[in-house]
Amino acid sequence: MTAPAARSGTGQPAELFFEDLVPGLTVDLGVVTVDGDEMVAFARRFDPQWYHVDPDLAGRSRHGGLIASGFYTVSLFMRAYVDHLLSRAAADASPGLEELRWLAPVRAGDRLAVRVDVMGARPSTARPGLGTVSLTGTMLRLGPDDRPEQEVLRTRFRGWFAARPTGGDTPAPDLPGAGAPAADQPPSSNPAQTDPARATPAGAVPPASGPPSVETRN
Repeated sequence: MTAPAARSGTGQPAELFFEDLVPGLTVDLGVVTVDGDEMVAFARRFDPQWYHVDPDLAGRSRHGGLIASGFYTVSLFMRAYVDHLLSRAAADASPGLEELRWLAPVRAGDRLAVRVDVMGARPSTARPGLGTVSLTGTMLRLGPDDRPEQEVLRTRFRGWFAARPTGGDTPAPDLPGAGAPAADQPPSSNPAQTDPARATPAGAVPPASGPPSVETRN
C-alpha cells in the first residue's frame, strides 16, 4: 500500500521538508502593504482601543494618527509565512512562540518587507517523523526607495515539519528567495543576528513561489 503524499500547510503536495530548513537559511516572504480600511476593521472587531479606531483622538495624541493593532500586524506576518513557506512545506502544528515584539508603530500605507530566518533544527523526540525548527520572523518598514528604514515586528517561534520520506523520489528543491548559509558555516554554529541591514529590498530577490503578491487588501 502506498503511503499518502505529505501535505503542505495549505493541503497541497509538499516539496519542502525538515531537512531543507537548515540553520542559517533566510527565506524572503515578500512585501505586504497595510490597507487602512482592513487595519481599522480588524481593530474594531478584535482590539478596539481608541488609538486604533478613533482618528480624531489618535490625531491629537502623541501617535499623530491611527496606528495598527499589533495583532493585526502579526496577522500580516502569518499570511506571508503561509503564502510563501508553509504553502510549500510539510508543516505540522506549532508548539508555540517564545517572543513577540512590536518595535515601532505601523500605519496605513506602510510597506513591510517580511522574512523568516531558520535559527535551529533538531529531530523531535516527542513526535517521531517530525523535526522541530526554531525560527525568527521580522517585518521591516520600507522607505520610498525600497530600502529598509525600521524594524517594526520581531517574533521567535517553533514549527514542526515532517521529515523527507525515505525511499521516495522527492528531490531537495531550490528555494527561490532564500539565502543559504555560507559553505563554511556548520549547522551547529551560532545563528545570525537579526539586523535590518540584512533584509532583502523589495524586488531584489523574488519571494518563494506562491501567490504573485502578498499585497493584502482583503
